[in-house]
Amino acid sequence: MYDICCIGPITLDKIVTPGRVVEMAGGTAFYFSNAYRNMELQYVLVTTIAATEKRFADTLSASGIEVKVFPSRHTVFFENIYRGDMDHRVQKVWQQSDAFSIEQFKDVHAAIYHLGPMLPGDIPAELIRHLSGRGIVSLDVQGLLREARNNDVHAIDWPMKKELLPCIDILKANEDEMFALTGEKDIHKGAALLADWGVKEVIITLGSKGSLIYYDQVYYDIPAYIIGPAVDATGCGDTYMAGYLYQRVKGASPQMAGQFASAMAGLKICASGPFEGSKEDVMQLLDGESVL
Repeated sequence: MYDICCIGPITLDKIVTPGRVVEMAGGTAFYFSNAYRNMELQYVLVTTIAATEKRFADTLSASGIEVKVFPSRHTVFFENIYRGDMDHRVQKVWQQSDAFSIEQFKDVHAAIYHLGPMLPGDIPAELIRHLSGRGIVSLDVQGLLREARNNDVHAIDWPMKKELLPCIDILKANEDEMFALTGEKDIHKGAALLADWGVKEVIITLGSKGSLIYYDQVYYDIPAYIIGPAVDATGCGDTYMAGYLYQRVKGASPQMAGQFASAMAGLKICASGPFEGSKEDVMQLLDGESVL
């Protein structure tokens, strides 16, 4: 029995920032998993990847992360372009991976299943329903709100939201994704509406402005923790969710879990690549209270 199981494809990412271009592994599966390499946790990643990029999964395994790999005809290939600030990006997609199936999870049992689809179709509706009967389901909704048009990624609504949101215990979205789902620009109203639609725990990330958590009709305002210039925001949301679920599965309150998650994201944004620090690094930042 695992504490947390992450489900999602590892991606091949081309990250373009002012003055720099980097090609590397990415996706929720990659950033979320790396955040746990120095954490005490029973964790497993279930992922899909093409043989040409299997080295990314092998690298995770070599670092001590348990990985169950299912072959895919293609690896998801994204290009993320940041023009100035790290709160917004232009995104292109060049390939998509094969979908997951219920059969792949017959021997995977976890307290929390964290879903990290990169595009619609990665995680079918029947798998979401199946997992909701087996444990707590956490969803980073970003991949379900993407549509590729001539390789450009555009924001869309999630057609099955009213049907499937009751299957989601914990939902993470940023401001733009919340608006796409709810039509609300007010984050408090948007979070409350998502809860009305069935989500038990709503997390709205706000970039450099921190985050908002709505749980059991209580709002928790979480600050951003800043220790230096923002270098690369790719994977910050995944790092945040890794920290949040780590604390929640250990019994922490939403406030404490949110602060821990925010501090992890604050450490990650200072460099390209995933968070590779420890719980102690995060607690040291929290104790120092470097808050924006």
